[in-house]
Amino acid sequence: MNRRRFLAGAAAVSVLPLAWRSLIAGGQKPSNVVDSKSSSAVGKIHRSEEEWRKLLTKEEFYVLRQEGTERPGSSPLNEEKRPGTYVCAGCALPLFKSEWKYESGTGWPSFYTAIKEHVETKQDYLLFIPRTEYHCARCGGHQGHVFDDGPQPTGQRWCNNGVALDFVPAENA
Repeated sequence: MNRRRFLAGAAAVSVLPLAWRSLIAGGQKPSNVVDSKSSSAVGKIHRSEEEWRKLLTKEEFYVLRQEGTERPGSSPLNEEKRPGTYVCAGCALPLFKSEWKYESGTGWPSFYTAIKEHVETKQDYLLFIPRTEYHCARCGGHQGHVFDDGPQPTGQRWCNNGVALDFVPAENA
């Protein structure tokens, strides 16, 4: 491959995220994706990186604070079937009810909706294809991504990192 062709290809790849944004409804989110909420009803938590490192395990810090992803199939929450609530592992804000959980076959806990005031979304272009990433509205902890290939009634799949969640059984709520 000659150098000029290589440099032109590299330059084209670097602008793909910007091109995707303009192709998707003029930079707007697809209509089937939940809008971000300004969560004034949810008090924000602000901590330093050092404080978060002391409070979280290494894996929790990687996912919640560095927007990492755990290995599929690694979370014990995949097998959780009891009634209860799934809360943010960083601040215990309730994010999902157990009746919203379903088996998506992806290897991550999946839900067909979330407590809307408790999550905030943003566009993610990490894989060059726009995806909707969501975070805890209270502490900003990265949870996962929402896709439009889920079951009814919403058609959404809220694909969550299990390490970013804690489960509170109904009898303890």
